[in-house]
Amino acid sequence: MIEFQNVTKNYGRKRAVRDTSFSVLKNGVTGLVGANGSGKSTLLKMAAGLIRPSSGKVTVNGKPVTRQIADDISYLSELDEYYRYQTVSQLLDLQESLFNDFNKEKARDILNFMEVEKEAKLKNLSKGNRGRVKIAITLARETPVVLMDEPLSGLDPMVRQSIVKGLISFIDLEYQALILTTHEISEIETLLDRVIVIKEGKIIGDQETETIRMQHQQGIVDWMTELYKAEEK
Repeated sequence: MIEFQNVTKNYGRKRAVRDTSFSVLKNGVTGLVGANGSGKSTLLKMAAGLIRPSSGKVTVNGKPVTRQIADDISYLSELDEYYRYQTVSQLLDLQESLFNDFNKEKARDILNFMEVEKEAKLKNLSKGNRGRVKIAITLARETPVVLMDEPLSGLDPMVRQSIVKGLISFIDLEYQALILTTHEISEIETLLDRVIVIKEGKIIGDQETETIRMQHQQGIVDWMTELYKAEEK
């Protein structure tokens, strides 16, 4: 479904992603994990067609990724990028006008689950509630690929677990692939089917979570910590 082929991304003299190759097929939840500045967000932005690789190729369903790939991908940015003077309901109307696959009823269901007032203006919502709105409009699109960059950022730690548990019920894992980046690894561990570990722009680990638990007898955080330590030797 998504394939990175020998992808490198440079920002001036800084190399954010280094000759990286991997693919993500249909079904399941894949976590891109790593320290700040490791290249996670850059990979997601390239998959979403927001930035271009310096070399290599990114494809979705066999098609080269461009800015026109939006029909295949729903992307949640780590930034607040909406019209803050709008109400939540007006934002849903806007999304429906922009994307043929936007399911407004599903968006309302997610907002109800996360207890967000739909007539509130975005500028009056807390950062956490704006984060919930972003999650709702991202998951309400019925695209084969869903990309979420730090979806738990800004959410109150007291509600993260309940939101994570609810997220899975709004994803059609028979049809959709979800790829997300996060620093909150322990809180989403039960959600992940596969983990890709990134350090300084290169992949240092790629494993199914079941294999990590059964063969390595470890949780994701411990497994990732060992990989980082091995790279430092």
